[in-house]
Amino acid sequence: MAKNNSCVFRTSIGGQALIEGILMRGPEKQAIVVRDQDGSLVEKVENLRFIKDRYPILGVPLIRGVVNFLAAMISGVKALMYSADFYPEEEAAKPSRFELWLEKHLSSKKMESVVVALAVILGIGMSVFLFMVLPTLLTGALLFYFPGFPLWGRNLIEGLLKVGVFLLYLIFCSRQKDIYRVFQYHGAEHKTIFCYEAGLPLTVENVRVQPRHHPRCGTSFLFVVIIVSVLVSSVFFGVWPITNPWLRAAVHLLLLPVVVGITYEFNRWVGRHVQDNALARLLTKPGLWMQNFTTNEPDEGMMECAIRALELVLPEEKGKDEW
Repeated sequence: MAKNNSCVFRTSIGGQALIEGILMRGPEKQAIVVRDQDGSLVEKVENLRFIKDRYPILGVPLIRGVVNFLAAMISGVKALMYSADFYPEEEAAKPSRFELWLEKHLSSKKMESVVVALAVILGIGMSVFLFMVLPTLLTGALLFYFPGFPLWGRNLIEGLLKVGVFLLYLIFCSRQKDIYRVFQYHGAEHKTIFCYEAGLPLTVENVRVQPRHHPRCGTSFLFVVIIVSVLVSSVFFGVWPITNPWLRAAVHLLLLPVVVGITYEFNRWVGRHVQDNALARLLTKPGLWMQNFTTNEPDEGMMECAIRALELVLPEEKGKDEW
């Protein structure tokens, strides 16, 4: 079949690669499909409840970006834990004292909530440290010997270090054997969504010929977070010059919700106009290039998994998922 990159419409459905599986999230339902060790597909579908329906203010532009980011982190960690249960380690490690204490004092449901919360906190904490705090501290250490260095130069070095650390992190992850298959599922997710947006039947043959780089990918989102962080901090420190590296790092943390909120709105605009706006296409190119490190070509079984996950979250009302 000839390659078809045309877009009939843009969907709001998004996904996430798991351990031998795919998470798809639609306007009404979320589905997890995992390839079990015996080769069969295991499906888990749940209806979505949005916090903005109870608290409309959380759906306001800029605020909704932070809320949706945290919700995606929580659901993503839960889905990863679920998929990991199908592939337990061959030799289980001896439980630590902390794990034994949790099992003794908490129910399984409460313990899962604690583990998810810790995973989200550690994930966000590690990302913030690597991509924001560390470059700030490295710049401060470097410029300790050049106290008269201009502020604009400091902002530039800090920004370059942020992009550099992010790129090195992606390259490192892409070279890990255990991550390679996860990134194949990531490619299957993108290809399947492209196939659906092109209005083609969801078959392996149609999915296979689609691109694996999608403008609404989480990789692109994180890259834009880095760029927006550089721009916002440059404006802030241009108005309020702060040279102490620890104080600058603290300001970066305080500005993070603003950065995430702006990035979310930017990605919404790009996702809506990437097909018909030259500027939007230009702005997506760096993020699409980054996906060379986080997506791999999937095999047939992975595409079948992604297709099934997408089918499970399609809304009954045609067009309800339109972006």
